[in-house]
Amino acid sequence: MTSQTEVVRRSFACYLNQDREAAETLIADGFVFTSPQDDHIDRATYFAKCFPTADRFDEFALLHVVPTEDDEHVLAVYEYGLADGERYRNAELYRVADGKLHEVEVFFGGRTG
Repeated sequence: MTSQTEVVRRSFACYLNQDREAAETLIADGFVFTSPQDDHIDRATYFAKCFPTADRFDEFALLHVVPTEDDEHVLAVYEYGLADGERYRNAELYRVADGKLHEVEVFFGGRTG
């Protein structure tokens, strides 16, 4: 069985490589995505609105992927750069069960440099 942290790492790789076919195998049917710009959107809306945005990143570094004490969630922290030179850091809390992502909650950070 794949660990929760590995599922999260694989989902980032799918997103960055825009491998939707592989991403669909990792994301549960009842998936919910929340960010400061998206309020509990469903799987179909996530794939239509959020998934195709990886091309805006000039750089991307996954800094931390850490399981929580409840063994159901994973916290990921990453930094990214945009083409205009701006750099940011965000955190995401994932709920992972049975090798699939069921929920993601994104927390936007500020500029890093």
